[in-house]
Amino acid sequence: MQDQPSPPPNERFKAEMPQIPGVSTPSSKPSGSGGPWLVIIGLVAVLTAVFVGGRMLSKPRRAETPPPAPQIEVPALVPDLTTSIPVATEQAPVIASVSELKFWQSKPFTFRNRQTGENIPALIVRLPVGSPAQAGGYWSFAMRPAYGNCQLEYIEDLQTLRTDYGYRQAKHPLVGNPCSRSLYDPLKYAPLPGGSALARGAIVQGSDLRPPLSIEIQLKGKDILATRME
Repeated sequence: MQDQPSPPPNERFKAEMPQIPGVSTPSSKPSGSGGPWLVIIGLVAVLTAVFVGGRMLSKPRRAETPPPAPQIEVPALVPDLTTSIPVATEQAPVIASVSELKFWQSKPFTFRNRQTGENIPALIVRLPVGSPAQAGGYWSFAMRPAYGNCQLEYIEDLQTLRTDYGYRQAKHPLVGNPCSRSLYDPLKYAPLPGGSALARGAIVQGSDLRPPLSIEIQLKGKDILATRME
């Protein structure tokens, strides 16, 4: 048996190139027309598509302009004239109308002292006497007592008169001085110090020296005017 001839030295240790499917080695014959170029072109197309897509995704989106908010019409606020406190001045003394007050109802107002220009808190009460078209059917007075700085209060709740003032004889609203615990009766008169005149609001309990300072009331048509304070 003859030995086979050994390969030349330069080819003895030549390793065979690995075969990649679809890719031909230089020494191999092409399997089809343009085989390797088609693969390269395909890879380039894929890379290009990936690059272009990434650039598009990385671009900041334009902020969409929000639609304009609907216009809501807010009705103008109309002042509640029934709850506003009028100011009685020499030029404009009207503080209420005769139709506003029923028996024992009250309305606060401010009386401007024409001599000093001071604004004095005051109250008018519709009394259960006389006609609403007569000045005698009302009592108006300063809410500040003649002596002291405590604020007077008009008390309609009879239970409050019993519990807070300890006055159990009350049958109608009274005016109270929370500092001295004095009470004034709108239906009674009492002489002023010196005995020269009578004033409405006699003291029925307490140590106060005189009734509250009265404010003169006049009627002009349906208007109630506060004209002068004693």
